[in-house]
Amino acid sequence: MSRRLYPALAAVLLLAGCATTPGGPDPRTAAWWRTTGDLSGDDMEGRDTGSPGYDRAAVYVADRFAAAGLRPAGDGGSWTQRIAFEDVEVVDAGTSLAMVWDDGTRRPLRFLHEASVTPSWGMTEQLDAPVVFRGYCAPSDMTGVQGAVVACFGTRRAGQTTGDQRLEAATAAGAVAIIAVDDPAFVEPVRWPLAYARTVVIADGTPRPQSIPILRLSAPAFNDLAAASGQDGAAILARGARGETMTAFDLPGRLQAQFAMRRRSYTSDNVLAVLPGTDPELADEPILLIAHLDGYGYGTPVNGDGLYNGALDDAAYVATLITLADARAGQGYRRPVVFAAVTGEEKGLWGSRWLAEHPTEAMGWPVAVLNLDQLRPLYPLTVLTTLALNDTSLGQTARDIAGPMGIAVRPDLEPERNLLRRTDHWPFMQRGVPSISFLFGFDPATPAEATYRDWYANRYHAPQDDMDTPVDFQAQADFHTFWFALVQAVADADAPPHWNPDSPNRPAP
Repeated sequence: MSRRLYPALAAVLLLAGCATTPGGPDPRTAAWWRTTGDLSGDDMEGRDTGSPGYDRAAVYVADRFAAAGLRPAGDGGSWTQRIAFEDVEVVDAGTSLAMVWDDGTRRPLRFLHEASVTPSWGMTEQLDAPVVFRGYCAPSDMTGVQGAVVACFGTRRAGQTTGDQRLEAATAAGAVAIIAVDDPAFVEPVRWPLAYARTVVIADGTPRPQSIPILRLSAPAFNDLAAASGQDGAAILARGARGETMTAFDLPGRLQAQFAMRRRSYTSDNVLAVLPGTDPELADEPILLIAHLDGYGYGTPVNGDGLYNGALDDAAYVATLITLADARAGQGYRRPVVFAAVTGEEKGLWGSRWLAEHPTEAMGWPVAVLNLDQLRPLYPLTVLTTLALNDTSLGQTARDIAGPMGIAVRPDLEPERNLLRRTDHWPFMQRGVPSISFLFGFDPATPAEATYRDWYANRYHAPQDDMDTPVDFQAQADFHTFWFALVQAVADADAPPHWNPDSPNRPAP
């Protein structure tokens, strides 16, 4: 297909002018960074779902939407959609885990640094049971696990067992708990310490998830336990990474654990606004722009810092929504455009799930979702990794806009990370809405890849995702140009986006 310069792109390029000035970012990008700082400042306390800091951030976003000329699209003419939540947490104080060997010696497992647990309602608060390692933990592996804690290779690789399959097999075989041992060779770096051990659900009256305890163990801790059992843990995990047979063995001791539980109920809001459309014939075809407002809040300190500010994940992209609203200053596209800053993404996409199940009257049902989640302008924008690239016509629209800008639009090179289903467009895709999302991509073995990997190793879901992160302002200015043009192209098109016939995610007819 031939490439053409979209009218939207031409207009945005004229508006953008020079992307940077000799003294720093252009005014629009500088304003975006200030907004990012407002949302990720210490006074917002990391915007944890249900926290006072999140509530302050929600008021800030609603005020900025109003100042930009948007209209409220929440419940009852308000700016918000309130959601009731419940959570269960295993707290550090009073929680202990240790392997007690047959000779009476103990190997403590440091909670949230080496071992953790996924809490569930009704979960036992004590464990004292033998431990066995059963590799991939397929049903055929589950011999001799009755009454035991079964440790499994916690793989996320295609063709190997899933977490749900391992849990089902362990439960059916009579295990009293399951441990997922980290895959240290997985493409997404292992994150320790964990911020906390918490499970969040929507308080809608449905039964709460219950299961045997689901624990997680770091690879170094597993290697220590395996060595005490006469096994080479690193070699076992390496075989798992290659898909080879792993040695099954029983550990000569028992896992003793005490879990201190805390349960809470609270509310948290999606912030919703709409820029009305100008074409009455397209009034029932809104476009949804979505980014998650929540972060992690306070958690386990890393290098002495226990506040997870969430600057690029995802304050910066709520700031992008605000930047676009400011640029439009109340001037509508042909279609209505809904701006959604949602809660609970980090806890399971809860805000977007609720929104997809309960669209407000002022919002309507979208014909497309354009999602913004931790794109990270850390290096020049030459590649956009695009989720759902080949599922709908939105992928070609993105290519047509990015091509003249010298930006390559590419599919996710690491699909085993399952990013497609880990961000807020997914609940809408499940309901048949064409959707798209982006990350800054890279070419292999380049400085950009090194920076990308460093981000995941040292800042992703860590307190170090803050305003000290070195940002490439030219790259963000380029993304603004692309993003503004994409929104205009979709919102002003004669026809709404459509699914490609060969998409594996295409809804059933």
